[in-house]
Amino acid sequence: MTWVIIIGGIILIVLLIVGVVVSSNSERSIIEERLGQYLEDDSSKKNIDKSAQNSVLTDWVSKRVEKTSYGDRMARQLARADLKFKVSEYIALIVISIVLVSMIAWFIGNRHPVSALIGMVLGGIAPGQYVKSQQKKRLRRFNEQLPDMLNLMVNGLRAGYSTMQAMEAISKELPPPINDEFRRVVQEMQIGIPMETALENLLRRIPSEDLDFVVTAINVQREVGGNLSEILDSISFTIRERVRIKGEVRVLTAQVRTSGTVLSLIPFGLTLLLWFLNPDYLLSITDGGPICTAIIICVVLGLITSSYFIMMKIADIEV
Repeated sequence: MTWVIIIGGIILIVLLIVGVVVSSNSERSIIEERLGQYLEDDSSKKNIDKSAQNSVLTDWVSKRVEKTSYGDRMARQLARADLKFKVSEYIALIVISIVLVSMIAWFIGNRHPVSALIGMVLGGIAPGQYVKSQQKKRLRRFNEQLPDMLNLMVNGLRAGYSTMQAMEAISKELPPPINDEFRRVVQEMQIGIPMETALENLLRRIPSEDLDFVVTAINVQREVGGNLSEILDSISFTIRERVRIKGEVRVLTAQVRTSGTVLSLIPFGLTLLLWFLNPDYLLSITDGGPICTAIIICVVLGLITSSYFIMMKIADIEV
């Protein structure tokens, strides 16, 4: 019976992961849906999905959570990762992950309360780590596409396009994620939002230093005038060189970063493995008393943490 429950839990986790991937890739973002209410015609408004109309409870919870600082920060993190989740749905995902992983860990770990606690911690961390990894991947792709975007914008400005028309061409010609972000900028300006505010929203969704240069140049040019195409052309050359150098540095320091990550995770992995295989062996550390146990744990965690940050600092080269 125990193995049946374990296998059932694993199947549920697999189905949960599949559902997350499918929903994140198939649904439109909340911002696009809200903007679509103003940009689409009356005939398209009548074809709204009925399932969206039935999500009254989800919308109510999302609005209540987003009013808090934690909810606002969580919504911003989801937008940066381009995950099509509402805040309430993401919270529900975290709760489901905690419950499932803690149940599986409890059954595997000889039904010990510490095993359930370990599962709860792992289940609570996993969604956040996935969101952070998606943010890093999307930010890296955006920065790599930024020089091409600037070249297209410069060519459009030299051909007589306005700044908004050049951004609209970017949203149509370039691949995601950069076309999705500039499509949002164009849609915001079409409903009356000033360009400065729309670009600030873009910078808040994409916290990129290179993008900050571009936004600053556009805002300064709108205030004091000047040849925007020449300014963006010089910025494009600088950003292209920075992207090239960052890629070379990332390749040269990949071994150090991988070694630091793997060596830091090995002690935790071995500890979890020994706990689920032979918990009595690990509990023998408490024979010396609570003070001795606390000192040992603090020293071990301190050495692992310090070594990890030292290796990451060696690999962190500013460009």
